[in-house]
Amino acid sequence: METWVALTYLAAKTQQLRLGTLVTPIPFRPPGILAKMVATHDILSSGRTLLGVGAGWSQTEFEGYSEWNNAKTRVDKTEEGVQLILRLWEDPKVDFQGKYYSAKGAVLDPKPVQKPHPPLLFGGVGARMLRMAGRYGDICFLPQWVKMPLEKARAIVSQEAKRVGRQNKVSFAVGFPAHRDQKFDLKAVEQSVQKATEDGYLYYVVPFLQDGFLGNMKQFAKEVLPSYTGLD
Repeated sequence: METWVALTYLAAKTQQLRLGTLVTPIPFRPPGILAKMVATHDILSSGRTLLGVGAGWSQTEFEGYSEWNNAKTRVDKTEEGVQLILRLWEDPKVDFQGKYYSAKGAVLDPKPVQKPHPPLLFGGVGARMLRMAGRYGDICFLPQWVKMPLEKARAIVSQEAKRVGRQNKVSFAVGFPAHRDQKFDLKAVEQSVQKATEDGYLYYVVPFLQDGFLGNMKQFAKEVLPSYTGLD
């Protein structure tokens, strides 16, 4: 299903859950349209939206529904798209001329509920995406397949955040999104969550599997979450 349509349905069915993506490839859609979609979701959910930011990886998906570019171009498009999205969320009227995207007299109204804007969650693993997380992100997810030690990746994000005057503005997430050949091991997940907490991560991605998804989620909520009631 289309992610943001499905998330809008979930917004109507829930009251407290924060809803978002891990992650939305910014070059996949016109960023102005995406800005409007996310702003609408934030309004309908009463401020419970976050936008996951990525450059995209699935060539098949892009070739079927959008336009596939090389990695450098996708990252370039991602940063330019984020800049336009933030302008649309914050400015009364936007004139924007970039290499890939433009807007003339664009007015996004009503604005998102969250101020200055819904949180941005970055999920890229390359050095350029990590630096971008430092410049713009609220959360940076460091997956297990990041191509460097996690501490080095965190340092890149933190150094860039400091360079642009955003010290302590970026929180970190870690975890292990599920793969089809895995089994859900609650004890192992609990130990991993504890280690992530000790290492200073504020968010954790739990590897719920498609088979048994709801049951595993309920088990996690009952047996693990109560120990972390102060965390999201």
